Amino acid sequence: MARVAARLSTTGEQSTHPVDEVLPLPKLALYGFQHVLAFYAGAVIVPIIVGSALKLSPEQLVYLINADLFTCGIASIIQAWGIGRVGARLPLIQGVTFTAVSPMIAIGLGAGGGTAALLVIYGAVITAGIATFAFAWLPAKAFRAVMRLFPPVVTGTVITVLGIVLIPVGLKDAAGGVPTLGDGGVPTQLAYAGGTMLFILLLMKFGGPFLRSISILIGLVGGTLAAFLLGDAKFGNVGQSDWIGVTTPFHFGAPKFEWFPIFLMLIVMLITMVETTGDTYAVGDIVDKEVDSETVARALRADGAATALGGVLNSFPYVAFAENVGLVRMTKVKSRFVVVAAGVFMIVLGLIPKAGAIVASVPHGVLGGAATVMFGMVALAGIQTLAKVDLKEEKNALIVGVSIALALFPATVPLYFEKHMSPDLSSLLNSGVTLGATAAIVLNLVFNGLGKDEARPAVEVALPTQPTEPARSAEPATPAAGAEREPAPGTDRADTAGATSVTSRADDAGTPAS
Repeated sequence: MARVAARLSTTGEQSTHPVDEVLPLPKLALYGFQHVLAFYAGAVIVPIIVGSALKLSPEQLVYLINADLFTCGIASIIQAWGIGRVGARLPLIQGVTFTAVSPMIAIGLGAGGGTAALLVIYGAVITAGIATFAFAWLPAKAFRAVMRLFPPVVTGTVITVLGIVLIPVGLKDAAGGVPTLGDGGVPTQLAYAGGTMLFILLLMKFGGPFLRSISILIGLVGGTLAAFLLGDAKFGNVGQSDWIGVTTPFHFGAPKFEWFPIFLMLIVMLITMVETTGDTYAVGDIVDKEVDSETVARALRADGAATALGGVLNSFPYVAFAENVGLVRMTKVKSRFVVVAAGVFMIVLGLIPKAGAIVASVPHGVLGGAATVMFGMVALAGIQTLAKVDLKEEKNALIVGVSIALALFPATVPLYFEKHMSPDLSSLLNSGVTLGATAAIVLNLVFNGLGKDEARPAVEVALPTQPTEPARSAEPATPAAGAEREPAPGTDRADTAGATSVTSRADDAGTPAS
């Protein structure tokens, strides 16, 4: 252990905020609000897209947004704080998954649109949430057997795909938002995006530790102030919004349970489990906290509970948000209680539409500039995970390359799904994350198989009180079991399925990762 502590104490930049540290209230509030701003656009875009597609009224659309924010807050607190064996106790923000957008629109349009469609969607969401929650309570050996589907070559690919798929979302905002793209975007919005990005990069380069830790927040505030002074930040909707808007269970009526919508939503939750698994390992690696199969199970239980709750509170399926994993990596503020503070802010925003309207007034260009930086960091987190994989092995290189290529297909040829597939099949496959994740899992099974499960206990690794960010480039490459080479007979791939290289932190260099 002395060898491990020595390496951790001499490499990387020291974090002043370990994962279990409770920060002073002003810092908690500031860092928490930064997380809210970082994820806000991604949080509200799903109810906006789904509500618009179902032709809901403006009042109903505002209600969906408030319900989403309110449930996001509760879900994030459950995930970061932890309730018993539910919640990973890591700085993971919960948000509505983009993977569910196409299936929910297909379900809603099939049900005739309007609030009647929401009732069918909520029946499917509640059922899928309960199923996910139940799955995560499987016996340890059975759960580890399932987790062998997600070795580092799979989780690294999925995280990379998430970043690559999200980057265009940030760039579209940077150009002025989707409605303006047909005209080539808005040059002034792109200027705000570039200025925001430059401001953030300058803070990261020349600012002190505290300024670097809130660089995204300062960039968003500074960009919005500049846009307001130039007349491009409009706050007119703030005056028209109500002060109080309470989310009540089953606001639109009792949910309806139909088998095909439920089947579609179960597929969605399978993909979100891959996302959450990858994000859990990624953030565990960032905050220097070992992630084992029980930690992943707790994270998935929080996903399932939040999704079922979302169906009750008029919201949608939830997943650990990759955007905020990138923020944790950038700022090195690792305390999970910052996410708890963010959850409190989201609950408040969900109860006060006027406060949400202020945040919603941040110009597209400013949001896009900050988001593009963070989404790039998400892709980098996936690349760092893949660095632990032996990509000289042709089979691993094929898994990564083909999966990323397929993930880009929906964005490259979007009309293919509409013109040449049935609506049901299109709603399932018209997602880069879905295609990329499915390809990674299937190709890994074809090339690497599953290996044998011996249900070994996880290696216990005690880290220093003040963990640091290890300089991985200085460490010898340690192949991660189940991804980089064919294992010896009896080797267990179950608990090594993720971004954390436990082997490199174990006391004994010969101790196998688990």
